[in-house]
Amino acid sequence: MTQTPDNTKKTPSALMLPDAEGYFGPYGGQAVPPHLKAIMDDIAQAYLKIRETEDYQHELTELYQHYVGRPSPIYFAKRLTEACGGAKIYLKREDLNHTGAHKINHALGEALLAKHMGKTKVLAETGAGQHGVAMATACALVGLPCEIHMGAVDIAKEHPNVTKMKILGAKLISVESGTKTLKDAVDSAFEEYMKDPDNFFYAIGSVVGPHPFPMMVRDFQSIIGREARQQFPEMTGQLPDYVVACVGGGSNAMGIFSGFLDEEAVKLVGVEPSGHGLGKGEHAATLSYGKPGTMHGFHSYMLQDTEGEPDPVYSIASGLDYPSVGPHHSYLKDLGRAEYHAIDDKGCLDAFMKLSQLEGIIPALESAHALAWAMQEAKQLGPQTSILINMSGRGDKDADFVAEKLNL
Repeated sequence: MTQTPDNTKKTPSALMLPDAEGYFGPYGGQAVPPHLKAIMDDIAQAYLKIRETEDYQHELTELYQHYVGRPSPIYFAKRLTEACGGAKIYLKREDLNHTGAHKINHALGEALLAKHMGKTKVLAETGAGQHGVAMATACALVGLPCEIHMGAVDIAKEHPNVTKMKILGAKLISVESGTKTLKDAVDSAFEEYMKDPDNFFYAIGSVVGPHPFPMMVRDFQSIIGREARQQFPEMTGQLPDYVVACVGGGSNAMGIFSGFLDEEAVKLVGVEPSGHGLGKGEHAATLSYGKPGTMHGFHSYMLQDTEGEPDPVYSIASGLDYPSVGPHHSYLKDLGRAEYHAIDDKGCLDAFMKLSQLEGIIPALESAHALAWAMQEAKQLGPQTSILINMSGRGDKDADFVAEKLNL
């Protein structure tokens, strides 16, 4: 297993980002009209100021501990490890958070920021519904109206989360345009935001969008990495050899990666969905098969047509079907600090069932992609190797869909 290294070779450029313009190397920025850039700059300035205040920090810390249930534990998956017959597999249990996923980490941060800024309504998009549930929860807590935009396809697929959002008091907007999935939900929410950006707050659900959102969401999610960096050596006496997380927009991955960016001996692995295969509209493996492009106000790797427009995408996991990815991930890929692989639907479903039946943990379909890659690689690695997977969410929302898919 990897000893804690005496680092002389680090990647400071990957750590001290973004720059003042919101760039991670060549990626990120604010590809928005001038009037919207001024609003984004106001949000950035407010965030940098408010996050340093004692009241904000105290309130957020108290909520993480007493409301969310942090720190989330690390669990050694003994039976799964034995079944794979190789590397030791550990899980960072973000699925145990209140609302069932990592999304609550930034949802609370953004809702509190909107409250401190005096905003009158919070807007959000959601794919799998976890961000929507988390934002509806956070807005109920701070007393702000919440409006969630969700593609009609995802509404049908993720019905349990739809019900939760309504119970929590959020207004749910069914998006019927385009592919009726996550990209279209983003478009719809942004259109509503533009009606009154001075008073509305758009709570982006991942490390995407114009600056400051990739930075802001990463900062809130970095609590995962800080905890894991402390917990894993306390538990095992070593650092993990691999840190693995699924990647759609990339917030849970960026959260856990942030704790290990300066540990060069720790391999960082992001796992994308290859879906049905590599045909157009059959997958959402942006970093594996995309190229740099611009959409939704930022520059990053992107699945696109010859005109530079976003390609249609697909994943069995609604939270991963997005044609771009967080700009920090794009920079880490180019630097070689993180590597990115893809897992298809079959591998995802197999991992979903194996973890459920060997460990009694039902994972989100999103998280099952990371699990599938780790299970696949574990067989090739020796028992002295350790793999830490960010179990970003639980699979309550997916159980009925999987049961129908597998004829259970």
